[in-house]
Amino acid sequence: MNEQDLRNGLVKWGKSLFERCLTAGSSGNMSVRLDDGFLFTPTNCCLGFLEADRISKLDLSGKHVAGDPPTKELPLHFGFYDQRPASRAVVHLHSTYATALSCLADIDPKDAIPPITPYVVMRVGQVPIVPYTRPGSAEVKPLIDALAADHPAVLLENHGPVVAGASLEAAVFAIEELEEAAKLAIILRGMNVRHLSADAIADLNKTFKLK
Repeated sequence: MNEQDLRNGLVKWGKSLFERCLTAGSSGNMSVRLDDGFLFTPTNCCLGFLEADRISKLDLSGKHVAGDPPTKELPLHFGFYDQRPASRAVVHLHSTYATALSCLADIDPKDAIPPITPYVVMRVGQVPIVPYTRPGSAEVKPLIDALAADHPAVLLENHGPVVAGASLEAAVFAIEELEEAAKLAIILRGMNVRHLSADAIADLNKTFKLK
């Protein structure tokens, strides 16, 4: 896929996420890896109204070379790109249920999303909690570095979800699945929930290995 196609993809998926209320106002950001650098959604922009020719381009060193200034969340994205060489896209949202889950004090910090459905295991995997840092702070980078090699998705404490994927479409689908699983987890809180068995999880991990 060439750069223009990827720019158009960011516009398409940004509009889709915004129109389905998975991101609000100027919240959330997305990026894709190019052969010669990266594309990032601009800072303080609404994902529902992106313009392909204004999307930020950075070179391989992370220097801004074209388009509007990029999102302040560069350290967050580069944590995934540095630790997951096969990842071609990163999506970060403030979607309601995943963000709500990230605010709860009693969830498992090593796996915030319980294995309720096969699809959360197949597309998202275990989702650790990243301790709170100020949005845009470089302090998040080493925290992501420590987790991203083994986890394509995380929840930022009191902030929201981040997912890396083999393509922009894959990252979007995975973060949507994470949001739905978070919704189920919150709806089912306090109930006697039947989780997938360890054998079922192992079978899913073997059959649908996350990239």
